[in-house]
Amino acid sequence: MTVIDFTAFIGRLATASGDTILPFFRTSLSVENKNVGRDLDPVTEADRAAEAVMRRMIKDSFPLHGIVGEEFGSERADAEYVWVLDPIDGTKSFIAGLPIWGTLIALMHNGAPVFGMMHQPYIGERFSGDGGSARYEGPSGKRKLSVRRCATLAEATLFTTSPRLMNAPDRARFERVEAGVRLSRYGGDCYAYCMLAAGHLDLIIETELKSYDVAALIPIVTGAGGIITTWDGKPAQSGGRIVAAGDKRLHDEALKLLNT
Repeated sequence: MTVIDFTAFIGRLATASGDTILPFFRTSLSVENKNVGRDLDPVTEADRAAEAVMRRMIKDSFPLHGIVGEEFGSERADAEYVWVLDPIDGTKSFIAGLPIWGTLIALMHNGAPVFGMMHQPYIGERFSGDGGSARYEGPSGKRKLSVRRCATLAEATLFTTSPRLMNAPDRARFERVEAGVRLSRYGGDCYAYCMLAAGHLDLIIETELKSYDVAALIPIVTGAGGIITTWDGKPAQSGGRIVAAGDKRLHDEALKLLNT
């Protein structure tokens, strides 16, 4: 099967996960901390319920495929096709009632991400990509996504989820880049990557990401003409320290500062 054969199914996964999550949004749902006694790493009933729904659908339709998910771990992670799921990327925003979270669905083929979708069901937006192109579907209609040109840091809008998530040495490197940009903003999680693909911002720098945080976003960013790697310029699908940019010149400049 080719990737195009999976497109309709991924849409059904997104719909099912959204239908599961939305009844919990902006309610007084209980929140657990996965890092007991440490900084808050929240998980909710909505996270678990949405991932369970998607896993069940994948197993029913593609029993030989693998699944890697944030809430329930890995099954057949060495399969030819593997689904990488983050039911709510941006759970801290979710529990705060802010609609800058999304469901991330990635399809991996032989270890490489070949299709990704970010679904924001409250707003009704979907961002998807296959590495060759990227698309938006939402209240304003449907359109192709394209990054914008930005040659230098001095022209750039930079996002990170929070510098507080970085260790001290990484934060110092990040601040070298941040000092040179036109505008720096915090927050956004997966939504920021989609805004980069849509041409509204230029650079994202993160650390400590897991595969389920980034795998779905790679085909969207690259499909829109952007570039996304680790801080040392390697493929990003396994997570870690990540740099995404809409313009390769900007990406190169950021890497130099991060590795000085």
